Amino acid sequence: MRADRLLSILLLLQIHKRMTARELAERLEVSERTIHRDMEALGMAGVPVSAERGMHGGWILMEGYETKLTGLNEVEIQALFLNLPQRLLADLNLDKASDAAMLKLSAALPTIFRHDADYARQRIHIDVTAWANSQERAPCLQILQEAVWQERKLSFLYGDRDDCGAGERFVDPLGLVAKGSVWYLVAAVSGDIRSYRASRIHDAKLMEEPATRPSGFDLAKFWEESSARFKTHLPKYIATLRVNSAILLRLPYGGRFARVEEISETKEDGWAKVKMRFQFEHEACEYALSFGTNVEILEPVELREKVVKMAKDVIDFYSKAAGASPSS
Repeated sequence: MRADRLLSILLLLQIHKRMTARELAERLEVSERTIHRDMEALGMAGVPVSAERGMHGGWILMEGYETKLTGLNEVEIQALFLNLPQRLLADLNLDKASDAAMLKLSAALPTIFRHDADYARQRIHIDVTAWANSQERAPCLQILQEAVWQERKLSFLYGDRDDCGAGERFVDPLGLVAKGSVWYLVAAVSGDIRSYRASRIHDAKLMEEPATRPSGFDLAKFWEESSARFKTHLPKYIATLRVNSAILLRLPYGGRFARVEEISETKEDGWAKVKMRFQFEHEACEYALSFGTNVEILEPVELREKVVKMAKDVIDFYSKAAGASPSS
C-alpha cells in the first residue's frame, strides 16, 4: 500500500540521513519514477524532504525532523536488535512485518542509541538451520498458526502421509514452538497437553467451536518441562572406548545420537579412554565400526563381541562378492 511505502521512505531517510532514488527504489522494490512521485506526495503533505544534486546527493529530511523513543536502556536496545531467525519468521509469513517493525523502531530511537542497536546486530547472529540444511516441510503450518491466533478447535490427521493408519485428532491449539528449524504444535486433548510435529500433520481444518485454553497455561514453561521429561526418558546405552587421539575431535560428529560423556587424559601411546552414550546397542556397533582401527571397544564385552562379528560378516560379504563371476 502507498501509505505504508510513504512511511517506510520517511523512516529510511530518518535513519540513513541521505538516500538516492535508486537506493530507495531497490529497498522498497518499486521504480525510481514511483519514488519521485512519493517524494512529491510527502512534500505536499508537509514533510520537509528535499533533493540534493551532485555525486553525493540524494533525498534528505530537514535536520531535526524525527520522532523519539525513550525509556529503553542500552542493554534493552541491544536485546531488541539481535538478528532474528528469519527462516522461522518466513514460515509464519512474518518476515516482512519483522523488517518493517525493526525499521520503525530504529527510526524512533534517539540518534545516540542507534549505535547500540547496530552494535548488537553486527555481533550476534542466530542461525537455526543445521549444517545438513535438512528442512522439514510443514504444509499445514499456516492453518495451525491461524487456529492458534483465533483460538479455534482444530482437526487433522497425524502420521506419515503414506501411512494408511494415520489417526484423526481433535485438539485445542495452544501454541507453536520451533525446536531448531522444526515446528511443533502444542495442543490440549481432553485436558492432556501434548506436542505434535508439524511436518506429520495433514489435512488440518479449522472448526467453528472456540478452543479451550487451560487457566494459567505458559507455553515456554510447558515446553521447557516437556523437553526435560523427554531427555530423561530417552533410551541410554553406555560404552567405554579406547580411541586414537588423532580422531578425538571427530567423536561428537560420528553419529546422530552419540554423546561424549567423559574423556580421560591421552596416554604416551597416543590413545585415550572415552565414555560414550548412545540410545541403542546397534547404534554403538555402527559407530565403532565407522572409525575402523582408530576405535577399540573395551566395555561392555558383549558389544565388543558383536562388533567383531559384524566386522567378520563384512569381510565375508566382500570376499564372496569378489569371488563371484560378473554375470552372477
